[in-house]
Amino acid sequence: MTINQNQTQVEWSSLAKKALEGECLTLEEGLAVLQSDHDEILALMQAAFLVRRHYYGKKVKLNMIINAKSGHCPEDCGYCSQSIVSTAPVQKYTLLDKDTLLAGAHEALARKAGTYCIVASGKGPTDRELDQVVDAVKEIRSTMPLKICACLGILKDGQAERLAEAGVHRYNHNLNTSKQNYSSITTTHTYEQRVNTVEKVKAQGMSPCSGVIIGMGESNREIVEMAFALRELDADSIPINFLNAIPGTPLEQAGRTPAMKALKVLALFRFVCPSKEIRVAGGREVNLRSLQPMSLYAANSLFVGDYLTTAGQEISADYRMIEDMDFEIELNAL
Repeated sequence: MTINQNQTQVEWSSLAKKALEGECLTLEEGLAVLQSDHDEILALMQAAFLVRRHYYGKKVKLNMIINAKSGHCPEDCGYCSQSIVSTAPVQKYTLLDKDTLLAGAHEALARKAGTYCIVASGKGPTDRELDQVVDAVKEIRSTMPLKICACLGILKDGQAERLAEAGVHRYNHNLNTSKQNYSSITTTHTYEQRVNTVEKVKAQGMSPCSGVIIGMGESNREIVEMAFALRELDADSIPINFLNAIPGTPLEQAGRTPAMKALKVLALFRFVCPSKEIRVAGGREVNLRSLQPMSLYAANSLFVGDYLTTAGQEISADYRMIEDMDFEIELNAL
């Protein structure tokens, strides 16, 4: 148990019981998780694991990203090396052709990923770009046993319908940070626009994927509120990214999230969104470092391979980590 700054005593197993009974944590309980003593990390992660095991056993879902369009983005997101305000030396190219997207899908299969994530920079897709994605998705769906997630930005009217008709299973659009912190991270679009896109996706029957980036100046209270927001949004998949501060971006001086704090964040999201896929995502290698294996006690999903403009660890290392922790890969999982 722990005592937070408000002297609230919490028994971690009681949070697991509460989550399994469908009750949401209080703000005070969420803060207690994030403010807990490091000496309690094993008890905290064990409680998170009770919830994770109930819904997902010891299975781990693997996802692979393809950076389908890089740079050329008019948005000013402070964390992103592809934004218009970034001076980071990244590759810049327009949307990849169909053959390249298909080759990426084959690579996802080879890596044992169940979900192939087609990600494109920009505020949102043009109709021509959407045509290209739809064409590739239709062929992937007809030839490969893969689930497909698209992440193309803010969708205009009618675009979600086209993606759903093509066979896209899931659409990703992260909230990224709290509503209060949003204007300090980007000014070229709003928090409400992101929420609206997730609602459009849900309305068309696609599975909503939406997550956060930890380490962008948010308070502990805001982290708890972000978890509550995603519970309310009913996101099926929640990627928890930890900022990898890239030189040349406005947030280049931001420090890394300590590994113990990162584990507490993952436990918090498991308690608040107990039945949802919790993915330890971008920045896990840099922030969790040697504690990466412990993340699987709360998270049930990983990205394998590289991210958008940053490198992930060797895929063989991920396989070994899963094996050493006595977990198993869930093939063809959404």
